[in-house]
Amino acid sequence: MIRAVVSMRGVALARTTVLARAATLVRAGVRGYATPNTKTEETKSLIESKRQASLAGGGTKRISVQHSKGKLTARERIDLLLDPHTFREYDAFVEHSCTDFGMSSNKITGDGVVTGVGKVNGRTVFVFSQDFTVFGGSLSQTFAQKVCKIMDRAIQAGAPVIGLNDSGGARIQEGVDSLAGYANIFQRNVLASGVVPQISLVMGPCAGGAVYSPALTDFVFMVRNTSHLFVTGPDVVKAVTNESVTQEELGGASVHTRKSGVAHGAFDNDVEALARTRELLSYLPQSNREPVDTRYTADPIDRADVALDTIVPTDSHRA
Repeated sequence: MIRAVVSMRGVALARTTVLARAATLVRAGVRGYATPNTKTEETKSLIESKRQASLAGGGTKRISVQHSKGKLTARERIDLLLDPHTFREYDAFVEHSCTDFGMSSNKITGDGVVTGVGKVNGRTVFVFSQDFTVFGGSLSQTFAQKVCKIMDRAIQAGAPVIGLNDSGGARIQEGVDSLAGYANIFQRNVLASGVVPQISLVMGPCAGGAVYSPALTDFVFMVRNTSHLFVTGPDVVKAVTNESVTQEELGGASVHTRKSGVAHGAFDNDVEALARTRELLSYLPQSNREPVDTRYTADPIDRADVALDTIVPTDSHRA
């Protein structure tokens, strides 16, 4: 018993000595030494600074340019699409890993795409929103990984996936790694086909490798005058064919809703496109595991639509 008491007193004395020594070191300003509370505050401060950097995207100047073109930012679009206070962001602090062409000193938190899960009319959806203010919305390896993660989660959870597209295409500094990222996204598009609804909104330029994924999805909406969907731009067309075309003529909303059939709807602005997307979701099941909702309609079930008799020309050369 006496030995136990002595032992406990020895431990207490040793602890007091250590704490006193620590206090002396802190007062003396010994480099690298900090109390647990100091470390906690430093970590909190670092997290908060990263969060603010992620929220800022490409910065106020680039956001102003985005607004001047009549476009919303990636986060503003998500806020309008989802029910209030339901968005849970994934991988907000990631940055690209490219070290070529001076990219190691040019990093922006979030790396050009905002991803996460939220609700539309109380139903779960997964969403990614490309941020044109960050490297022109160009796709990097890390960017692609964020998008693939969201698509994988959507398939696993049996919930729709919505892509808000506003991108200049591949990030050329990353070369083949960027192109491989597109291949991984295309694979997810194929795997999700017929399993969960896939909806694409083209809300800005969508060029190069960025055009293929929307074309593989179930529904494609575009915004008039601000969205363009083409593999290569007017400058390249001019150089190769000597033909002058505008972006709107080459891949605008009217072209893809009236001629190519790639897009299913065109709207006057971002707000209208997002509102109609919310409406569209109300008609769709969450996945192939759920039935489609039955709704009342005053439209007679036996109503004839004679226009359908001639919508497909009998002459195959005119089809």
